[in-house]
Amino acid sequence: MAAVRISSRSGLPSLLLYLGIGIALGQDGIFDVKFDNAELTQVIGYAALVVILAEGGLGAKWKEVKPVLPAAAVVSTVGVGISVGITASAAHYLVGLDWRQALIIGAVVSSTDAAAVFSVLRRVPLPPRITGVLEAESGFNDAPVVILVVAFSAAGPVEHWYVLVAEIALELAIGAAIGIAVGWLGSLGLRHVALPASGLYPIAVMAIAVSAYAAGAMAHGSGFLAVYLAAMILGNSKLPHWPATRGFADGLGWLAQIGMFVLLGLLVTPHDLVDDFWPAIVVGLVLTMVARPLSVFLSLAPFRMPAREKVLMSWAGLRGAVPIILATIPMVSGVQGSTRIFNIVFVLVIVYTLIQGPTLPWVANKLNIADDPAEADDLGIESAPLERLRGHLLSVDIPAKSKMHGVEVGELRLPAGAAVTLVVREGTSFVPSPATVLRRGDELLVVATDPVRDRAEERLRAVGEGGKLAGWLGTGSPVANAPGMVGPHGGSAIPQAMKLAKKLGGAGAGAPGNGNGSGSGTKTSP
Repeated sequence: MAAVRISSRSGLPSLLLYLGIGIALGQDGIFDVKFDNAELTQVIGYAALVVILAEGGLGAKWKEVKPVLPAAAVVSTVGVGISVGITASAAHYLVGLDWRQALIIGAVVSSTDAAAVFSVLRRVPLPPRITGVLEAESGFNDAPVVILVVAFSAAGPVEHWYVLVAEIALELAIGAAIGIAVGWLGSLGLRHVALPASGLYPIAVMAIAVSAYAAGAMAHGSGFLAVYLAAMILGNSKLPHWPATRGFADGLGWLAQIGMFVLLGLLVTPHDLVDDFWPAIVVGLVLTMVARPLSVFLSLAPFRMPAREKVLMSWAGLRGAVPIILATIPMVSGVQGSTRIFNIVFVLVIVYTLIQGPTLPWVANKLNIADDPAEADDLGIESAPLERLRGHLLSVDIPAKSKMHGVEVGELRLPAGAAVTLVVREGTSFVPSPATVLRRGDELLVVATDPVRDRAEERLRAVGEGGKLAGWLGTGSPVANAPGMVGPHGGSAIPQAMKLAKKLGGAGAGAPGNGNGSGSGTKTSP
């Protein structure tokens, strides 16, 4: 776990650290482990990539991705084609590779790596528009690139370009349709079927996402696109026990990265890289300074985006384990010179990831591109379904920048049938009164009946974004103080909700608090 902490603090994608561990264990390393099974590496790499794409899709926020979806789709298709053409030409004319090898390298390195992009961008405070394009692109562009690499690595002449383009379009359409269908059906089932244990929800979500890949591949579509879209739909469906699911997926993603990167490090033979070092530098320089910027600027020309944002997106096209995994395809297919292709890709990825990853925050600052520090943090809300009682327990965390700070419980104006039954503040739990002032760092237990569950969560998020006047100032939708609602002067919903909480385990046991953090009781997990 020390490698995880180092990568998080240094700003480097974990790729470099775990590749280093694999190289140290492998040939020419400390233990001199001999491993040359490219086919096994490819299979395990594909499996790891499915998990990484699922984790990335689960973490993608639809409100950020939706406005930039057309731009991300164009960059990951048209942009990939432009990058492949320019990079392949450089590999052919400047390095001397034949056209088949040059096209394979051009296709392999034109895919940005989901793991590298996710790990770096989530530490860089960029505007949601840029983050949405880059994350969606890294999730989308694996699909067309895999098709290109397989086509260029196949025996016999390469198909006509229009046949290849039609094949890519068909596979992407099939993968997208299956991913959307599986994600929608999976989210529908998980929202309406209460599983016997909360620990089953994370497993069920990942199983649904992986099944999307399997269904897409069996239908001769893009399984990678299917798993990413299915995971994105699941991640934006307000599923029960979502924080636990998100943490499980994040941990599983880390395990997939660790195993994949170490295995790739074992596969490489370091002393064979010397002869291909400068060819890799030349190809990488053209890719980074010419192919990537042109692909971004040309493909995003129809979209109104400032030039400085396009410059940043050009620099943020991080490569990682995905290109190295794809470089095993020509090795398995027996393409002449495939070992040299693998070595060039390996060196290129290490050198340019080492340059681009740590310097991305510096480039963002120089371009004066940063996220709005005044933007409110989104609330963390976990829902536990209570099937027999036809209700829900919502566990709400108030983050540091939430505008719910300073709002009284009565000013939340929750709909009738929903109430705040418990507040946990600095390790002490108490039953709030309508006049209790909420603070940053508080954890709330909200009980909501089934019919108003979605309205209650919508209202909580609206207050978190817009404060007590949310709805009246254009944030969220106002909820009228109808009879039976928790209003600023009290209401009958709290005692009823407390009875429900006691049935569930006495979450609010003890004397009611006075709103200042006093009162007894024990904190429970929904």
